Amino acid sequence: MRKLATASFALALTAPLAPALAQAPSQAGGAVQLESIVAVVGDAVITRYELQEQVLSKIQQRAVPEPKTSADTLGIEVDVLNDMIEEELLLQKAKDLKIEVTDADITPNVDRQIKQTRANFSSETEYRTALGRAGLGTPEDYRKYLMDQFRRQYLHERILRKLQEDGKIIPVNVTDAQIAMEFEKAKPFLGAKPATVTWRQIVIAPQAGAEAREAARVKAESLLAEIRAGGDFERIAKRESMDLQTKDVGGDIGWMRRGDNVPEFDRWLFGSPFQSGLQPGQVSNVFGTAYGYHIVRVDRIQVGEVKARQILIVPKMDSSDIARARSLADSVATMLKNGAPFDTLARKYNDYAGKEETSLLNPWVRDSLPLSYQNAFASKQAGDIVTFQIAGSGQRPDIPKFVVAQLASVNEAGEYTLPEMKALVRAQLADRGGVRRYINQLRGQTYVSVRLPGYDGARRDR
Repeated sequence: MRKLATASFALALTAPLAPALAQAPSQAGGAVQLESIVAVVGDAVITRYELQEQVLSKIQQRAVPEPKTSADTLGIEVDVLNDMIEEELLLQKAKDLKIEVTDADITPNVDRQIKQTRANFSSETEYRTALGRAGLGTPEDYRKYLMDQFRRQYLHERILRKLQEDGKIIPVNVTDAQIAMEFEKAKPFLGAKPATVTWRQIVIAPQAGAEAREAARVKAESLLAEIRAGGDFERIAKRESMDLQTKDVGGDIGWMRRGDNVPEFDRWLFGSPFQSGLQPGQVSNVFGTAYGYHIVRVDRIQVGEVKARQILIVPKMDSSDIARARSLADSVATMLKNGAPFDTLARKYNDYAGKEETSLLNPWVRDSLPLSYQNAFASKQAGDIVTFQIAGSGQRPDIPKFVVAQLASVNEAGEYTLPEMKALVRAQLADRGGVRRYINQLRGQTYVSVRLPGYDGARRDR
């Protein structure tokens, strides 16, 4: 599920780069003077082509208004060029801070962006033609373009985070008048406020009966006996394990830290006051968790981490187990309606082993919720309690779960208001002011020459 995007306001304030084909500048309107330099920052140059590229991108993102006069165009160019100069000043600081972004850091996002863009076209020919018309060349050129844009974006974010952690960037004080003015400037770009809900929930997962659990335990014990008689752990894991994520790789669960797993798992991997952790090559006894019965072998150990493999045997479940969970959910809902403390019920019944959240109190857009949640919350009001079925997850995607949800707030679609956005606007302005103050210091220490005709250095912030 996706939370309500406060990024819409951040976009209006800072216009983060969103490199996509639809936002790429077209060269169809005439020749571009690639050699024209509009600014020099240290040892880097900013060309008019790059400036025009960013201006068009921000217009298409609705981060700046469509210019109606030549004065409007110049004003936007001045603002965007100032943004580009400030970004370049920060990026050059990366060397001093020893911050790098590797290809591995950005390749997944680049691949995702290319996949989403390519899906908009019915054929490879149509895709290549659109790239050419947008001035992005071949698919290979487009990938290089995205790699560069994501690298700069990631560098920028990491630099700011490092400077904030080091106390070099300190938020500035912001007045109520500044907040109101900024909100009015950003309001045209916010769009309509979507309908949202917040809620608390208890997710109940069906549990296998005693007979099925005992059968799974006996099966796991027979596999442990086979291993201790000389059987190959990895081969047996591939043959018998019911862990959907690790079965095909011989039970390899990778490197783990304490707290990554349920407590029973941690006791074998890292030890406890009453039990030593396994050493490389050692195999655990059979032990049970909410997932089933496990056998674990430790392969390697390093400071704070353990690399291990596991075999998991999951007890079988049938319709009676599902019916029992549904009945329990109804009982929990009744207890909640009769005044039982939510936290007490959640501690006892919620599927924490399945990493199910209980408090979802940040606004969630109704239309972005899974269909089961949308249907359950339809026509409900704050305070209402509903029970409904959702799809299974984890090791048992075929076994449904049951949700007992209590709605905390229900907000209809409409326009954003200053009171509900005030805290966000204040934080955005305070952070932006702190960044700008630091960048002004950098600008005083770095050679900056601006050659844009009509540039006066004044900002016309959105």
